[in-house]
Formats: sequence, structure tokens, C-alpha cells
Amino acid sequence: MFRNDGFDDHESATWVHDAATGLCAVIAVHSTALGPAMGGCRLWHYPTPDAALTDALRLSRGMSLKNAMAGLPLGGGKAVILGPLRGDRAAAFAAFGAAVDRLGGRYVTAEDVGVSVQDMAAAATRTRHVSGLTAAGGVGGDPSPFTARGVLRGIEAAVRHALGRDDLDGLSVAVQGVGHVGAELCALLAARGTRLTVADTNAAQLAQVCARTGANAVGRDEILQADVDVLAPCALGGAITSDVAQGLRARVVAGAANNQLGDAGAGGILRRRGITYVPDYVLNAGGIIAVAAEYLGSGSEATVLADIDAIGPRVSDLLSLAQAEGTAPELLADRRAAQIIANAR
Repeated sequence: MFRNDGFDDHESATWVHDAATGLCAVIAVHSTALGPAMGGCRLWHYPTPDAALTDALRLSRGMSLKNAMAGLPLGGGKAVILGPLRGDRAAAFAAFGAAVDRLGGRYVTAEDVGVSVQDMAAAATRTRHVSGLTAAGGVGGDPSPFTARGVLRGIEAAVRHALGRDDLDGLSVAVQGVGHVGAELCALLAARGTRLTVADTNAAQLAQVCARTGANAVGRDEILQADVDVLAPCALGGAITSDVAQGLRARVVAGAANNQLGDAGAGGILRRRGITYVPDYVLNAGGIIAVAAEYLGSGSEATVLADIDAIGPRVSDLLSLAQAEGTAPELLADRRAAQIIANAR
């Protein structure tokens, strides 16, 4: 952990193995200064265990920043399961739940890429430190619709800031990745009259979204250079590299993916080219707001939706202040979040 590029004063990284199911996973806890470290569980096929550790460390740090900026009494953590799962999936997630439980509440899990509500239900048979299970009273359950709602509010704010538009009608938006969150976002954008261009590696899912929204499908590499008003990365992280940023034609980058900037120079290139970038963890906090309310037993559907809608004004304030200070929005957001965590610590 200490030698990994993703290490950022993390509290712990726990490797998990269950011989009976073949489960291999890592649970990274970045900070518990604000409260239990909460963040989803991702199932992915990593080329090496070291790559899985890097992903867990980077994602858990992002969760600390996200939860701090969202005003939640939660720290940041993340779990990744090294796929594919070859045996009984429910049994593997039950074993994962047992591993979460052994951490004694320091980490609270929920859904992320490749993981469903059913998977979390299996984990919940072995631990109570899990969320994203049910939507009793409109709070909690599948976080995807809540994440998409927050991203929409952030896009609206960014468009107002960068393009001077109070509505999205007629604007062109490219969505990279139409999984759970991306598909929900496409439906919301289509309802507001946007012209959609979409890409995904899952041909069936792509066709379904196009049929529902009238979107135009393009290749997964082509989507990043689409001539659109807004680019919404909603797949895995690292899509906006320096090379991509140099050729980007969108005027706003605002999406649901975590860790969208692929290298240290990408954000600076976007800023120099006059492209507005909304820090991902400020924008995509809707899901964690919802599952946090479920886990903590606080709030109603109305208060949760109000907290998610507050992402819009938060993005507006961040972009305006960054412009006034002449700094990058992602650096300003990092500074704000780090100060909140430091004060709590």
C-alpha cells in the first residue's frame, strides 16, 4: 500500500480471500475522520492484483472527498472484487459481507460498477454494514437513479456557467457509457430535449438506450471527440487523458465516472482551452447521499432529493469561485474537501 501510486495517507487496505467461493478482494479505507468510511463495491476484471489495489486506493480517496463535499457524516472507503466470479455469486458476496463485518463498522459498502442490489442483499446476510438494499419511503435502494439526478443538476449548472443557458433544450450531449447510471442520465437528458450521442461496449444495452431516447450511437473512441456542447463520461475512470483533452471539442465535461482525469496534465489542458470541467466527485454524489440516508436512517424522500438537487448550486458556486480565483475547479474542490477532513481530524 505505502509504495502504491494511489496511496494518500490511507488508514488501511485489507486483502480478502475466501477459499470456499474463490472470492478475492481488497477493501481500502482512506479516512474515518468524518465517520465510517462509506463507498461502493466494484466487481471488475483487473489485469493484476496491483491494479486492483491502485483502483481501490484512488476510489476510496475520491469517496472521502465526495462525502466531505456533500456534507455527509461519513469518511471514504471502497472495495474492489477481482473478477470474474466463477462459482456461486451469492455465496461469494456473502463471504464479502463477512469480510466487511470483520472491519467492525469502519467500512460500509454499497453498489458500484458490476454489482447489483441482489449482490448487496447477499452481502447483507453476513453484515449490517451495507446499504443500497431497499427504497423504503423513497430513501435508498439502487443508487443509480439518484446519481443520475445529481449529474443532471450539475450539468444544468455547468451549462448555465459556461454557455449562459438556463435550459438544455436543443443542446448536444455525448454520454460515454450507458450502464445503470448512464442509461438513467440519458433518459433524463432526453426528457429535457437534448440531442444525444452515446457509446458503450455492451451492444444490447446501447441499442436499448437508443431505442428509448432516440440517441445516435458511435464508437467508444469516437465519443470522446464528438462535436457536442457537453461530454458526460459515465464509464470507468481515466477517460480524459492529456491527449484526449487536446482534441476535445465539447465545451463542458461533466459526467458520472469517478477519476475522469487520466493524468496530471489533463485538467490544465482543459482549462487553457476554455473547456469547463466539473470535478466528478462533486457531481456524482447523488447515489451516496441516498444510500447514506438509508444506512443512517435519516431523512425522507423529499429531504434526500433536496440534498441531491443542492449539487446544482454547489457546482455553480465552485465554478464561479474557481473562475474568480483563476484556479482549476478540481484543485479548488480538492482543497475544500481536504480542509473539511482536516478540521474533523
